[in-house]
Amino acid sequence: MRDFDIASLQFDANGLIPAIAQDHASGEVLMLAWMNAESLTETLKTGQVTYWSRSRGALWAKGATSGHVQTLVELQIDCDRDCLLLQVNQTGPACHTNRRSCFYTAMRDGAEVELSQPL
Repeated sequence: MRDFDIASLQFDANGLIPAIAQDHASGEVLMLAWMNAESLTETLKTGQVTYWSRSRGALWAKGATSGHVQTLVELQIDCDRDCLLLQVNQTGPACHTNRRSCFYTAMRDGAEVELSQPL
């Protein structure tokens, strides 16, 4: 066991690292977003998942306006240290479309199929 050092992660040229949010209880993949060192530090400090919004150019505490917060249960780091897996407890839908998961479209028999309706 060793102390965690954010600088050991492999951030991209923009200082970002992909972060996959997965429901801790069910294993369902909820969304993919981006984190920088500041958002990861905030997440680890508060337990509420905070991302870096590329469109807003600012920190984005998940659920700050919608109430659909993600509470961090465990942070996992992939073998190359260039991707994060966030085991979370999700309150409400994770997707801005009001679906439980952002992954609600599948490719089946050459066509897109919608898997779930908004909540």
